Amino acid sequence: MISGNGPPLKPKAISAGSRIGIFAPASPADHVELIAGMSELKRNGFEIVANQRTEPEGYFAGPAKERANGFLTTVQSIEVDGVIALRGGYGSNYLLDFDLDKQLNKPKVLVGFSDLTTLQIYLWQQCNWVTFYGPMLAAGLSSGAGARKGYDEASFLQAIGRPESGWKLRLRGEPVLAGQAMGRVLGGCLTLLEATLGTPWELDTRDSILVLEDRAMRPYQVDRVLMHLKQAGKLEGVRGIILGDFPECEPLIPGSPTVRDVCARLLRPMGIPIVFASPIGHSVRPMLTIPLGIKAQLQADGEGTLEFLEAAVTP
Repeated sequence: MISGNGPPLKPKAISAGSRIGIFAPASPADHVELIAGMSELKRNGFEIVANQRTEPEGYFAGPAKERANGFLTTVQSIEVDGVIALRGGYGSNYLLDFDLDKQLNKPKVLVGFSDLTTLQIYLWQQCNWVTFYGPMLAAGLSSGAGARKGYDEASFLQAIGRPESGWKLRLRGEPVLAGQAMGRVLGGCLTLLEATLGTPWELDTRDSILVLEDRAMRPYQVDRVLMHLKQAGKLEGVRGIILGDFPECEPLIPGSPTVRDVCARLLRPMGIPIVFASPIGHSVRPMLTIPLGIKAQLQADGEGTLEFLEAAVTP
């Protein structure tokens, strides 16, 4: 285990023929979606060799200790090349009570979003692991490539399988403030990032290209979280920002400020490049897969582009 935000620890690339383990750190999933997600991974040539099985306990996929052990067993297995979360929901934070950092060695490709932000930030802050903000088995993969609430197949396969730098990702958004910036890509789900404040793994956002996205929040709630991050100093030193498209976040009163309005009012004064409405994480559009923990250049004009200045994976 290495901590202190040293050089990023990168996993080995995975591609067709690689062995995937499924872990369930948060909530349970519908069986039909689980099967659909597995079928999609198999269509891409992956072999599923481990599927964490627990008995659901309320809104959790299983007791906390079982979920923590399931994650550790899966990610440590020599039979597993990479791991993908079953789904988000709620519960990943419980795993952090089990001193995961003391039990982890070599990083492996780990893909997830939403509630997985908790685990991904922990793995970055405590272990320097590069992880991937992208589709999960029952949230993205189950809907299919290019489908509504599905995933972008090209960015998924490129992020986890390309051990070279220099590839570009079309962000498919719109500029809030045009410009260009370089930084380390970090972030994830807005409310889960906020929840790290005051913990030992509070996200260090300095010199970052910060990804912020969420769903089902009213504009005033987005306003409140952004103000909290600002007042906590988490927007100081940020080089650029990529915002999701915030589905189900319409204002209560027609004509009142939208989430985009809130973000523009609070973030434009920072004077840094900002892209809004990129299909990251919670999106009805096919979600992009973004490596977290590596350096990139953000170009905030047109639909926005993100050029990765280092590889996210090793050969």
